[in-house]
Amino acid sequence: MPVINKQSTAKIKQNPLFTEIKTLIEESKQKIAVEINSTITMLYWHIGSKIKTNILNNKRAEYGQETIKQLSIALTTQYGKGWSEKQLRHCLRFAEVFTNAKIVSALRRQLSWTQIKAIMYFDDPLQREFYIEMCKIEKWSSRILEERINSMLYERTAISKKPDRTIKHDLKFLKNEQKFSSDLVFRDPYFLDFLGLRDKYSEKDLETAIIVELQNFIIELGNDFSFMDRQKRISVDNEDYYIDLLFFHRRLKSALPLFLNRL
Repeated sequence: MPVINKQSTAKIKQNPLFTEIKTLIEESKQKIAVEINSTITMLYWHIGSKIKTNILNNKRAEYGQETIKQLSIALTTQYGKGWSEKQLRHCLRFAEVFTNAKIVSALRRQLSWTQIKAIMYFDDPLQREFYIEMCKIEKWSSRILEERINSMLYERTAISKKPDRTIKHDLKFLKNEQKFSSDLVFRDPYFLDFLGLRDKYSEKDLETAIIVELQNFIIELGNDFSFMDRQKRISVDNEDYYIDLLFFHRRLKSALPLFLNRL
């Protein structure tokens, strides 16, 4: 076993050759991880499709339950952990929600199985599409996606209040053009429980709490928001008004005011 010289090791790590090789290794590891996730996700979809076809061919609900149970036992015996009844039901749900193999093939390279699993249980297809596109554009991790879902991001986005036809149009625009509409980026109303405010609170308390947690607040809004100013004075017809918080959205290329007394 070679003797490790800490000084020599530290010196070689400063060598550009080490940096280049390290980059190659990390890139390869990332590609392997993506390929493994992609292959496993497609496997789960195919398994779900097989179970779905089998169950649909037999109209008895109890037949489906027993089939999944026996499959789980047999697969676990053959391959070990990872094939519980719950996992097989995830596969079935996956195939039931995403019926088009081409869509699944594209989706598996853009989202992890953990993300797909979280999204596919929404009953509203527009809600599912919203989180899929946001994951892709904002490059959310599984943890961030879970946080956004738990904070009811879709329900708080202005687009969710629009007719289905409008939602479909904006999501299609986001998918094809990689651009946000104002309704997709502006949240109304905001849920501010994370600021520690409960029951009744004044506008000043609200503003102070937001400023204290400003970094987290901007992250929650989205990657393209930048904080510009607070209590920004504007004059309209010789009267002064104050914008509580003023943000700038890089993709929209416009300023977005936030009036806290309207929340």
